[in-house]
Amino acid sequence: MIINLISGPRNISTALMYSFSQNPKVKVVDEPFYAYYLVHTGIDHPGREVTIRSMSADVRVVLGEIKAQENKHEIVFLKNMAHHHEGLDWSYLKSMHNVFLIRDPKQLIASFAQVIPNPTIQDIGLKHEADLLDFVMENGKHQPIVIDSNDILGDPEKGLSNLCEVLGIPFENKMLSWEKGAIPEDGSWAKYWYRNVHNSTGFVKQKTSERPLPDHCKELYEEALPYYDKLRKFKTSSSQLRYQPHPRNVGPPSKGE
Repeated sequence: MIINLISGPRNISTALMYSFSQNPKVKVVDEPFYAYYLVHTGIDHPGREVTIRSMSADVRVVLGEIKAQENKHEIVFLKNMAHHHEGLDWSYLKSMHNVFLIRDPKQLIASFAQVIPNPTIQDIGLKHEADLLDFVMENGKHQPIVIDSNDILGDPEKGLSNLCEVLGIPFENKMLSWEKGAIPEDGSWAKYWYRNVHNSTGFVKQKTSERPLPDHCKELYEEALPYYDKLRKFKTSSSQLRYQPHPRNVGPPSKGE
């Protein structure tokens, strides 16, 4: 079984990876398409060259490595950034259990701008998440799951146990905490992006969540908000453990909507 977590940056995706790594039935894989994304887009991220040297940028090789992990482990948990799927043939998503993790774009952008000062809609992943959700809804073998990071942070035990129940896997209490520091599965980029998780032992709302949105990012926020609002409407109901109906198109709303 492959659980494919699709998230934007500066979310709790790394914390969720650490959480699932505590489950003895789960093997976690950190952003397997990152090198491909860097090569494909030419974008300059911290640690770019080290990342490209540390993993394959050949998608066929990456998918083969994922398959090998699936053959060895009962459950494989992929932590993926939505924008890392840009330019790929998404057919590999059809058989996966796809989980879409979303966050208020105001918080996301304010945090991301601390590392990448002038982010674009391509950087923050919300549009990509909307496009990927549309594809999975139309073509996926399994109904997609949509969760909001604030719901997990508000009640980690309830949020995680409900997520595991929807996925059909056992919830372990040990998933609620981990030891400080890195885990072996961390990508080479961890030192640039994972400081908060490395300093944590569980799900904690960071003080940086209340960081004000920089003035120069307000236009990006307005551009991103419709995608977040759409995705948020599709959240999996944690109280009823069922899926809310999805419209056919998850792009931005029309002017009359």
